[in-house]
Amino acid sequence: MTSFSSDLILERLRALHPRAIDLSLARIERLLAALGHPEQRLAPVVHIAGTNGKGSTLAMLDAMLQSDGRRVQRYISPHLVHFNERFLFDGAPIDEPALAEVLEHCERINLGLPITEFEITTAAAFLAFADRPADLLLIETGLGGRLDATNVITPRLTALAPISLDHQSFLGERLAQIAFEKAGILKPGVPCIVGPQPAEALAVIEARAAEVGAPSQVHGRDWLARRAGDRLLVESGGRTLDLPLPALAGAHQIDNAGLAVVCALALRDLAPGRDAIAAGLRSARWPARLQHLARGPLVERLPAGSALWLDGGHNPAAACALADGLKNHDPRPWHLVVGMLRTKDQRGFLAPLAPLARSIRTVPVPDEPATWDPAAAADWLRESGADATPAASVDAALAALAEVEPQPLRVLICGSLYLAGHVLRDNA
Repeated sequence: MTSFSSDLILERLRALHPRAIDLSLARIERLLAALGHPEQRLAPVVHIAGTNGKGSTLAMLDAMLQSDGRRVQRYISPHLVHFNERFLFDGAPIDEPALAEVLEHCERINLGLPITEFEITTAAAFLAFADRPADLLLIETGLGGRLDATNVITPRLTALAPISLDHQSFLGERLAQIAFEKAGILKPGVPCIVGPQPAEALAVIEARAAEVGAPSQVHGRDWLARRAGDRLLVESGGRTLDLPLPALAGAHQIDNAGLAVVCALALRDLAPGRDAIAAGLRSARWPARLQHLARGPLVERLPAGSALWLDGGHNPAAACALADGLKNHDPRPWHLVVGMLRTKDQRGFLAPLAPLARSIRTVPVPDEPATWDPAAAADWLRESGADATPAASVDAALAALAEVEPQPLRVLICGSLYLAGHVLRDNA
């Protein structure tokens, strides 16, 4: 067993390529060949791309499959608190010694050649998963799809969660360009389940499916999910499944749940039964997606009876879904604590949320060189009529809120998955 920690190995790996993101398949294909092609020894794969909802969809599908007694692996990114959260075995992260060992092995086989951190950790994930028996492996793309490091596998099933504008500097400025990159995971003869899409994105997806010969089931044409009182109705294949509402909060989770259900049904011999699907919807958990923080040091910063919520959405489409969730959850005004990266569409993200906020505290994203300037953000928010104030940290923002308004508050921390990770760590 290696004596090195995964953190030390990752620090070394970051020096192998000067750019954190450099979309290409050549480097990971070279490394996988040197490793003996572990990507060819994986359990049947469900591969999902999209802008919003990938993680929630896979979390619900994972829970359905586990409820059916299946052994499930899952590769996700980014992590929130600990790096090993990216490698899940039946819902549990890989243990630290095993992670360090597989990372060190990939580092040694790579021979110091240029490769990004995501590429080498994806190779490490495939190696770790190939060496452990499982019924299914669920994979979400890191960025895009066509040139994403995960796109070296031949899956059993692909899925496309809703696509919107994000990561334009890497994927293209127009929605059609981004959809083309995401639809790059479609494979000949491999079924694809398509979630709700803007018309421009759907046209690109359908063209790609026809080009490669990927049979598709499209939301609104072949399947539909809707809420009926306290039930979730999923219409697919000429039948309607009457199911419980998903445990994950927010109106947008209805469509994510529907996508997960239709994916589950499309797995044919590996498809979970109706009872397992229902149990998975009730039991699925996905941190930092409209997550209620019930206890912890940050909760204790607020007056007794307050409610503290956390969400990691960081683009305008995620903000619209979040705003709908907040309005449906409670009509009273919210206090927002927001931290964002300057590479994101800050004004677009806050446009649907600011009208719901009694006040907004802008904070930096810790340990991120690309964090926005909270003072500058508060300035332009005030110019648009918001009650906005910068704060040095989330902790300071909550303390200031409690001092100004000592009655029970409803507070949402949002704007960045990186910020959400720090919040979960600080509130543990």
